[in-house]
Amino acid sequence: MKFISWNVNGLRAIVKKNFMATFQDLDADFFGIQETKLQAGQIDLDIPGYYQYWNYAERKGYSGTALFTKHKPLAVHYGIDAPDFDHEGRAITLEYPDFYVMTCYVPNSGTKLKRLDFRMGWEDAFLTYINQLNAKKPVIYCGDLNVAHEEIDLKNPKSNHHNAGFSDEERGKFSTLLAAGYLDTFRHFYPDATGRYSWWSYRFHARDNNAGWRIDYFVTSQRLQNQLQDAKILDQVMGSDHCPVELDVADLTV
Repeated sequence: MKFISWNVNGLRAIVKKNFMATFQDLDADFFGIQETKLQAGQIDLDIPGYYQYWNYAERKGYSGTALFTKHKPLAVHYGIDAPDFDHEGRAITLEYPDFYVMTCYVPNSGTKLKRLDFRMGWEDAFLTYINQLNAKKPVIYCGDLNVAHEEIDLKNPKSNHHNAGFSDEERGKFSTLLAAGYLDTFRHFYPDATGRYSWWSYRFHARDNNAGWRIDYFVTSQRLQNQLQDAKILDQVMGSDHCPVELDVADLTV
């Protein structure tokens, strides 16, 4: 079963850049997107064979997530059960007989880490939320997690230390989450792979020079480890400042 995640950095913009052709070519069972940057009624995607679920931010043109699937879920849940964070459209969870799948867009800590406190609050609330799910059945979640976990996960770790996405606080929270029973699936398969990134600044020809960051992930409950088949970074796919990431999993009941 194929899972795809992509921060599209504005769905209306990327639809004009061959998004639908890419969507069809990838032919995923589950396709999570982040930063839709739209409100209800601002786009109408004709995707035969897929159920569509959307979570919009209250603030117009900001944040937002969507999850498309070939498989009708048992239940759908929006947000992470935390009122302080659920107004920004950052999470959607679908429930299936033996697992949950989730798309999420983690808050950016901002210039000079001005939103770090908000981000830390999100991290705590998010871990509480997925632990509650994980106590019932395994979790597969994807998205722009806005953190490069280790130095291997970005081109220039020294000059970016203490910047948003590579602060000690953000990296520490991700370490805490993984230690709570979860896997960074790409590093599970490719623990030493270098130069593999999912986001590049639009400045300084960063993508041409592969001066990027790996901040887009699939994370799963550890007990799914034996069902994981591969994790991929689809860095040849264009259209956003992020590229899609993929996870392939066997033996899931939908």
